[in-house]
Amino acid sequence: MNRYNRTVFLILGLLFQGINVFSQKPTSYVNPLIGAGGHGHVFLGANVPFGAVQVGPSNIFKGWDWCSGYHYSDSIIIGFPQTHLSGTGGSDLGDVLIMPFTGTIKTDKGVQNNHSIGYSSLFSHSTEKVRPGYYRVVLDDYKIAVELTASERVAFHQYQFPNDNKDAHIIVDLKEGINDKPTDTYIKLLNDTTLVGYRFSSGWANKQQLYFAVILSQPITQFNIYTNDTLVNGVSGRSPNIKGVMDFKRNPGVIKLKVGISPVSEENALANIAFEIPHWDFNAIAQQADDKWNKELSKIKVETDNETDRRIFYTALYHTMIDPTLFNDYNNDYRGTDKKVYRNAPFKNYTIFSLWDTYRALHPLYTIFQPEKVNDIVNSMLAIYQQQGKLPIWHLMGCESNLMPGISGVQVVVEAYMKKFKGFDTQLAYEAVKNSMLNNDGYRGLKYLKTLHYIPYEATRESVARTMEYGISDGSIAVMARQLNQKEDFDLFTERSKYYKNYFDPATLFFKGRDSSGKCNPQFDPLKSSRPWINDYCEGNAWEYTWLAPQDVEGIISLLGGDKKFARRLDYFFNTPLPHDPKAPPDIAGLVGMYAHGNEPGHHNIYLYAYVGQQWKTAEKARYILHELYKDSTDGISGNEDCGQMSAWYILSSLGFYPVFPANCAYVIGSPLFNKAVIQLPEGKTFVITAINNSPSNVYIQNVKLNGKPYDKTYIMHQDIMQGGELEFVMGSKPNKKYGKAKENRPKSTY
Repeated sequence: MNRYNRTVFLILGLLFQGINVFSQKPTSYVNPLIGAGGHGHVFLGANVPFGAVQVGPSNIFKGWDWCSGYHYSDSIIIGFPQTHLSGTGGSDLGDVLIMPFTGTIKTDKGVQNNHSIGYSSLFSHSTEKVRPGYYRVVLDDYKIAVELTASERVAFHQYQFPNDNKDAHIIVDLKEGINDKPTDTYIKLLNDTTLVGYRFSSGWANKQQLYFAVILSQPITQFNIYTNDTLVNGVSGRSPNIKGVMDFKRNPGVIKLKVGISPVSEENALANIAFEIPHWDFNAIAQQADDKWNKELSKIKVETDNETDRRIFYTALYHTMIDPTLFNDYNNDYRGTDKKVYRNAPFKNYTIFSLWDTYRALHPLYTIFQPEKVNDIVNSMLAIYQQQGKLPIWHLMGCESNLMPGISGVQVVVEAYMKKFKGFDTQLAYEAVKNSMLNNDGYRGLKYLKTLHYIPYEATRESVARTMEYGISDGSIAVMARQLNQKEDFDLFTERSKYYKNYFDPATLFFKGRDSSGKCNPQFDPLKSSRPWINDYCEGNAWEYTWLAPQDVEGIISLLGGDKKFARRLDYFFNTPLPHDPKAPPDIAGLVGMYAHGNEPGHHNIYLYAYVGQQWKTAEKARYILHELYKDSTDGISGNEDCGQMSAWYILSSLGFYPVFPANCAYVIGSPLFNKAVIQLPEGKTFVITAINNSPSNVYIQNVKLNGKPYDKTYIMHQDIMQGGELEFVMGSKPNKKYGKAKENRPKSTY
């Protein structure tokens, strides 16, 4: 056989094995601009998976849609900070803003209607290039081309200055952040190519401490320090509003900056640079970033003829790995919630835990495709528990914001234990989940659960939402207690998990706030989506909160009158338009009837049909949401991305299943979007999902096989996925109403 024939034979052999030798890298399918407009609030810039650095452009802050610092509708860049949030409904970070400029020295960013009085610049989207790990833009006012890439703890900037004989400058503005307040800032020139300093600030993260170091590829010819606009003598300066301006020779060509950050010290920031980027090869670091993204994105491979669906999928997968972020140094030093420094920790410490959002789908997704991260995430949470007395709620840069109802870190820890992760202290984990719920009486109404068995609305706003979220935590602990043979705890937390029923009003079939005497809140209208009518709920109305007891779906079914009445009420919920309310929170978005997909409390709602034997309705609505509420466009996310939760919903639902109650280790089956998906698992195993006769019209499951055998259940257990194998769906254009109708084949709240 000659060389040509051998080559052809090899290629044909690979194709017959199902390997597409001409497939592109997964990063080529990622469109980071999805969600950069609308209300997506996603980060746009350069980072690596779960990296501490998110370096990218920031605009002048103009309100809610600039929570990430950048919005696609804008045309002004004020600079390139090293940290950003992604997809949140709150604003913060934007630390250590760096901006190159030419001409007259300016020490302020300017204002929206007159940016040219400051160092800000206009830019055009036509010069923006962005892919995972890389960002490029031209600053129109200065004709400076800016390129950014990153490692885990170091941002790499590359500025191409024009050959125009204007003075070249770079400012480090420590006053600027994204809607926060600097409390103490410091900068020092160590030598003509090195700066160090810190930025302490108060905002959403109430006592943030960030240290930094900057190393330049060219020497600084002059360095001036300012407090606001006032010149400070010397090579160092400290105040709440410090700025350092570096001058360079005219026409400096390319100037590169390596910017290391650390939660611990300037010395560690310098060491992070030395460890992660010891050279000046920008392209090599950009390639390393691309390789890191491709490695993670390749863990799930999908086959489809629809290129738009492919881009949405891989962009969603990309968005699930921006947060949480590392919050330590290369040597594992980190600063705890108690502000103490912990040296050489035996785990990788993480922060940015948007847990009210992410316990629902993002953390369950990690247990499948990022299992190597789960133990470190749990250990980070257990350390937070030891430092602040409760598991994290909404944890940001070593600070507990206490935002959102519930103590949702409980669900993440229990889920990890129930899914047999062993890399953390089980006794400490059980102590943490119990004490977080039992020994925090002063925290937002918890004490009332011991006496009234509900939280009265006069005690705290969002009383119904809080009790329901606490109930999900309690139900999760009950599952863990049963596994640990803790009968007394099992009984206690099972009882507490059903306290949500104390809000039920049988006359209206809604969960309504009650005062301490038991009387329902008279300020009630289930069709209203604004305050004061939603004061007892959180970012949703009474209709949305009808379904929020995933730990006891059977209990809700019973309260609503049984399977048929439950299904009819769900039908009404999804098929009846929500009346327009101009004062409704913007989070109530992505509407399907009264269901708001843009907000997290209802993310499991479409999967509840399977509990009453009507899985086909779940399939129908899953496909509708996947196609209609996720788009390949800047406004392609129907609400805030919320640190990966919106995207995690898409990933899991497009694979064909979703975790209604993560602690029970089950995933309820929906409707697979792709012809084939292959999930890479530990130990070289794979889990393959195929959809035969799949098409946009063939959304209904006709029958299922698991590992070649008929599978009649409308749920699949975590261990079935993780042991590897194949889940085969046969799809059709008409419902098979027998699939999942029998009670023994329906999902349950506990197994």
